Amino acid sequence: MKHLKKTTLALAAFALLTTADAKPKKGKWETLFDGKSFAGWHTFKKAGQPVSDKWAIDNGALHYTGNRGGGDLVTDKEYGDFELEVEWKIAEGGNSGIIFHVSEDPQYVATYRTGPEMQVLDDAKHPDATAGKSGNHKAGSLYDMLPPSDFTAVKPAGEWNKAKLIIKNGRAEHYLNGKKIVEYPTSGPEWDALVKNSKFATWDGFGKYAKGHLALQDHGDKVWYRNIRIREL
Repeated sequence: MKHLKKTTLALAAFALLTTADAKPKKGKWETLFDGKSFAGWHTFKKAGQPVSDKWAIDNGALHYTGNRGGGDLVTDKEYGDFELEVEWKIAEGGNSGIIFHVSEDPQYVATYRTGPEMQVLDDAKHPDATAGKSGNHKAGSLYDMLPPSDFTAVKPAGEWNKAKLIIKNGRAEHYLNGKKIVEYPTSGPEWDALVKNSKFATWDGFGKYAKGHLALQDHGDKVWYRNIRIREL
């Protein structure tokens, strides 16, 4: 009987260890912006070249200084499943975006041709806030696809917003200032339906990559990003 009990306990312990090992492990937090340089970043499809002077380092933040032509900044590294935290501040009437799973294949002319976007916007003053459907162009939205569940989560132009983006096991979540505001699958029938009903319906590469670069969008308006960190899931 004692031998049986010991065997049972040993098997139970082994099962617990096996279950624990089977769970996906979260990676360590990685700082994506050191607050003083463009290390770890490059202009879309221009790796190894200097970043445009329209992007600047401003008091510990990545700052797009305005007017088009600087290009989107993308991470040197590609990410699949991840948790991203970033603070952003938009100028009055400004527009930008955080884009993920971006491909730099030569056939694509812009980051948004492949990567879905978490919208960065001055909802009060930019006309895009009232475009689209049911608010799916507002700050925090899955741009042109899903609106945020709470339009009041965003802080006004000139104030810092804390955003979080989680991509894990084929699902995505957007958070803004501590509130989960958007959730969706990143593949499958529901995702395909979202794409079909959006401006991206005829874009062959859109949303097709399970791994890619992160991008900060040059939309021609002043925007700031700081405290950017990521961990792989």
